[in-house]
Amino acid sequence: MPLFRAGLVARVLAVSLLTALTAACSGQQLVNTLASTGGYELHAGQTYGDLPRQQLDVYEPENDAPDRPVVVFFYGGRWSSGERAGFRFVAQALTSRGYVAVVPDYRLYPEVRFPDFVEDGARATAWAREHAADYGGDPGRLFLMGHSAGAHIAAMLATDERYLQVVGGSPDWLAGMIGLAGPYEFLPITAEDLKETFGPEDAWPASQPVNFVDGNEPPMLLMHGADDVTVHAEDSEILAEKVHAAGGQVALELYPGIGHIRLIGNLALPLRWFAPQLDRIAAFVDETVATVGPSPETR
Repeated sequence: MPLFRAGLVARVLAVSLLTALTAACSGQQLVNTLASTGGYELHAGQTYGDLPRQQLDVYEPENDAPDRPVVVFFYGGRWSSGERAGFRFVAQALTSRGYVAVVPDYRLYPEVRFPDFVEDGARATAWAREHAADYGGDPGRLFLMGHSAGAHIAAMLATDERYLQVVGGSPDWLAGMIGLAGPYEFLPITAEDLKETFGPEDAWPASQPVNFVDGNEPPMLLMHGADDVTVHAEDSEILAEKVHAAGGQVALELYPGIGHIRLIGNLALPLRWFAPQLDRIAAFVDETVATVGPSPETR
């Protein structure tokens, strides 16, 4: 096929995918269908707790590289929806760069309220650290990553040390945190469902990652679409300013013309070829692990 025609076909497909992504569930199914099923081994349904939603999937790259970074990805869904199987396209993107990808489910509203889903995130993180070596991963190269509500969970674990302390650790476990379109400062809460999710009102400040920044957080990469009308880019800007002012390490990436779903959708094949998000995530992970070397557990 001539290069011009091949490029045109790719662009038409990309536009079709972008259109489908606006349909949420159907778009997610499409990008999952197009994601490669090769290059990794799926270890599905690993349990990190006793409850039905306390399960996770591990995607192990097929390459034999030692000391692989491990990325735990928390999906979004307003803390009230989502299934780990729907984010195979994210795991495939991560394994394509040689990382072990861990995708947990967690309990959702209205079954639970804050901070139960953050506590589930802490348990899943502890499981990933304990079992990293079983999948060729390095527990000292452990990253948290999330989109939307999932980025909020990742940020809470990175900033409020109490959650990982309960499971025997601390934010020192984390080599870095990657947040995509995360809500980090969203007071006052006005939506009725979110009032219930995070209530009572006097407890709201404890749900805001910006309130726990002290400069000792792991390095952060905060990514946001400048055209996001679901979670405004100001959330990432405020968190970045707080971390920077406290002397922490943070990089902020804002993408003009990108909205809430497109930011995560760009990790899917073939959209990643037209967008820098996966390259930027990989650069952050690789540059971060290069400064720390392999953990003592793997030397």
